[in-house]
Amino acid sequence: MDVTLVSTADWDNPYWTNKQHMALQFAKRGQKVLYIESQGLRAPTATSKDLKRIWRRLKRGLRPPRKVRENLWIWSPLAIPFQSNALVRKFNRILLSGGVRLWHLVYGIRPQLLWTYSPMTTEFYDLDRFELVVYHAVDDIKTQPGMPYRAIAAAEEKLSRQVDAIFVTAQNLLQLHSPFNCETHYFSNVADFMHFNRALAPETAVPADLQVISSPRIGFIGAISSYKLDFHLIRELADRRPQWQFVFVGEIGEGDPLSDLAIFEGASNIHFLGGRRYEDLPGYLKGLDVVLQPNRINDYTRSMFPMKFFEYLAAGRPVVSARLPALSEYDDVACFCDTSDEFLAAIEQARSGDCASLELRLDAARKQTYDDRTSRMMEIVTRVAAKKRATERDRRAL
Repeated sequence: MDVTLVSTADWDNPYWTNKQHMALQFAKRGQKVLYIESQGLRAPTATSKDLKRIWRRLKRGLRPPRKVRENLWIWSPLAIPFQSNALVRKFNRILLSGGVRLWHLVYGIRPQLLWTYSPMTTEFYDLDRFELVVYHAVDDIKTQPGMPYRAIAAAEEKLSRQVDAIFVTAQNLLQLHSPFNCETHYFSNVADFMHFNRALAPETAVPADLQVISSPRIGFIGAISSYKLDFHLIRELADRRPQWQFVFVGEIGEGDPLSDLAIFEGASNIHFLGGRRYEDLPGYLKGLDVVLQPNRINDYTRSMFPMKFFEYLAAGRPVVSARLPALSEYDDVACFCDTSDEFLAAIEQARSGDCASLELRLDAARKQTYDDRTSRMMEIVTRVAAKKRATERDRRAL
């Protein structure tokens, strides 16, 4: 089945998520894929980060989709990013649904499988055009800063009721969506094991900007946003262990441009290296002694299964994390903490080798790959599609 993938992330975001990886999975299987970049669910701010993104989207939006892989095209649609306004949503529907019809025709992509990550999909696209519709719910997007909560909540319930199947990545999301659709299935986030396992290869070099930072290095790789990370916890850990170096690799303010780093001023042992290319991340992980998930516990993170968890494990790093609900079954391969005292003790233990063995960590990551998860998902999609076709045949026969 040809796939139209409605994403909430731009293709070239340095920190790939389910959206990019699933598009590659479909393309590898010989399916034509139209990947639709973020439609701007969050209202933009006046920050330089958002202004640059708007300018980049304006330039790309005037161009046709670009082919980035065999069978895979990326479309950057023009849409007005004020989705709380009903008139704006109607105008965006004309732009987006019309654009999909056009590019389907130009590139010979059949409207067969709509695979969406956007809770606002029913507002922008005609679901009836597609043979099958799947909602892959990987976050509770409406709880992110700047999101039109009520509009998304209403649209997401409508979407959940209308789609043929839902895949969720956290138990909280399963509880949220299963009352609306009996074909709701839990599949945790996974990782590109072979890519991140390169951290253990002798030929993988630790990048120079990390090498100049003295050990021990306690690190985090990912989006550095105040609604996800506990900035106060990080500062307290750094103050209480000035001999440790805390290293953060990632874009600051991703998903929350108003994130304020003022709390870290004067902390000489906290280092922000900025975003790095996906292909370079194994080298950075190789140079870290312990990796952190210092998350806040809030409405968003309670429904979040961090992709970096299995990436960390695939890289062979000991993991010390906040006690996220989605990770509760993995306490045999990582250490979960509630307080700063527990974080400090767990980091000390990990540094001394008193943690899950390397083989246990790697074995957990090996079992959670995109190839395996996609195959299991598509078994369900095939079953649901066959059931839908049979129902339609019976209806026509009456």
